Amino acid sequence: MSVSRSGSSRLPREALDALFAGSAADPLRRALWLDTLERQLRPHLPPALAAHARFANVQGRKLVFVVDSPVWHARLRLASAELLDAARSVGLECDAVVVRTTTAPLRPEPPAPRRPRPMSPGTREALRAALDSLGVDDDEGGNAKGRGRVKS
Repeated sequence: MSVSRSGSSRLPREALDALFAGSAADPLRRALWLDTLERQLRPHLPPALAAHARFANVQGRKLVFVVDSPVWHARLRLASAELLDAARSVGLECDAVVVRTTTAPLRPEPPAPRRPRPMSPGTREALRAALDSLGVDDDEGGNAKGRGRVKS
């Protein structure tokens, strides 16, 4: 069964429409709205503070930010007037900034790439047998020489 190009491009759109249908999508809509607000407010943070603060939520008339240490907590409090003005300029009715301090990193680093495990002797023999059946040369390390060249 093959799907035509026009049918395959329609499937993601239908899936998104189904995902956003009804009240079950309210948390997703809110998350997207908060992400949009983050993008709008981030440019108004002082450059040194931007790497250490993240917009987290709107609770009633309060903007909630999370910072990664008490030093940045104080600096964000000093920048709160500018942040409130920026939030009002995008249509939010807010009158306070709440700052929370966390011990966890705001943007965790991606995991280090995993190093490949060495091939077991049994696997090496099976690979060598498979390459021999295909007529491909391989060196002693189990690597195909010439990438697919057939033995002559």
